[in-house]
Amino acid sequence: MGTTYKNVFKQGAISSAFIAESIAKHQSKTSIGAHNIFLGQVRADVVDDKKVAAIEYTAYEDMANKKFHEIREATFEKFNLSCMHIYHSLGEVKSGEICLFVFVSSPRRKEVFKALEYVVEAIKADVPVFGKEIFEDESSQWKVNS
Repeated sequence: MGTTYKNVFKQGAISSAFIAESIAKHQSKTSIGAHNIFLGQVRADVVDDKKVAAIEYTAYEDMANKKFHEIREATFEKFNLSCMHIYHSLGEVKSGEICLFVFVSSPRRKEVFKALEYVVEAIKADVPVFGKEIFEDESSQWKVNS
């Protein structure tokens, strides 16, 4: 089947240039008929009258990579994908910046819609990545996933 997949923790925000480069690299893979992309962006939420300026991400990397691997394997079993790439930020990511980039490809469009939702929901539910919200006044609190 020639499937490829990656998961990589990246220090800091995921740049639009990196995302564009990732897309461009797939143009030579002419058996692909559809891509779908999820970009998770840090929101400037207001909590107790304080605005979130950034989120500082940490992870149990060995455990997280094991979970990413399990999610990849399950996704390739369930869906007809050509490739899947997952990138998650570590360290500080400012509000408005990208912290999660998931990219799935398949010969057929319907597969990428179902697969992408499955992957993103599994990451949120199962991967031990933690975010500490940093407020404009420099106070902080651990984020609750929603």
